[in-house]
Amino acid sequence: MALNKPISDWQGRCVWIIGASSGIGEATARLLLERGAQVVLSARRADSLGALCAGQPRAMPVPLDITDAASVHRARSAIQAHGWRIDLVLVVAGGYHPMRADSFNLEQANRLLDLNLRGVYNCLDAVLPELLKQGAGGIGVVASVAGYGGLPKALAYGPTKAALLNLTETLYLDLAPRGIGVYQINPGFVATSLTAGNDFAMPALMTPEAAAQALVRGLERGDFHIHFPRRFSNSLRLLRLLPYGAYFWLVRKVTGL
Repeated sequence: MALNKPISDWQGRCVWIIGASSGIGEATARLLLERGAQVVLSARRADSLGALCAGQPRAMPVPLDITDAASVHRARSAIQAHGWRIDLVLVVAGGYHPMRADSFNLEQANRLLDLNLRGVYNCLDAVLPELLKQGAGGIGVVASVAGYGGLPKALAYGPTKAALLNLTETLYLDLAPRGIGVYQINPGFVATSLTAGNDFAMPALMTPEAAAQALVRGLERGDFHIHFPRRFSNSLRLLRLLPYGAYFWLVRKVTGL
C-alpha cells in the first residue's frame, strides 16, 4: 500500500534538489527534466549547476550552502521570486568520511553532523512553513542503508544517517495527515566521488543513473521507504532482526573488518 500519493505525471511539478551538482542528485535532476518537471538545482558549486542547467528552460540553478541556514532561506526566496511553487524538495546533499574508534576525529565528526543532519534541519526550517501553507507537496531525505545498524568505518557517518531514519518517520506522522508526502530514501553503495576512496569491496555497487531510476520509481509509486538495490538493502534490514551476538558476528565475517 502506498503511504504517499503516487505521482503519475511530472509535467508542471517543481522539484527542488538540494545536492544536485554530482552523483545521485545530478542524475535525478537529469531524469526529472527528461520527464517534464521543473527542476531547481542547488549545491555549493555554482559553476557545476550552471553547466547542468545550460539550455534547459525548465531548470534553474540556485547555489547554497546547506550548512548555512540563512543561505538555504535565501535560496528558497529566490525560487519564489522566480514565480515557481515548490512541489517537492529532495535533500540529497551529504558527506562521508570513514572513521573507526582508533581514528576518531572530533572535527571531522562535527563536519558530518553539520552536513548530514543539521543541514537537513536547515532545509526543513526553510521549506516546512511553505509546504504546510500549501497543504500539499512533499519532502524526501536521502539517508543511507548505513542507518539501519552499526557498521565498521561508519563511526560518524552511520549515526547521522540513523538519525535521518527517525526524523523522516516522525515527519511522516506529522505531515501525512496534512496532505504532505514524506520519503525516506536509503541508497546502498553508489559509484560517486564519496565512495571512490573506499578500500573495501562494495557489494551491489550502482551507478548514479541506476540509483536515480530507483529513487524516481519509488516517488512515482508513492513509497515512504525507498531503498535500493533491494537485494542488498533487504539483507541489511533482515540482519537487524538477529540477536546482537549474531549481528556482530555476521557483520565482521561479511566485511572482514
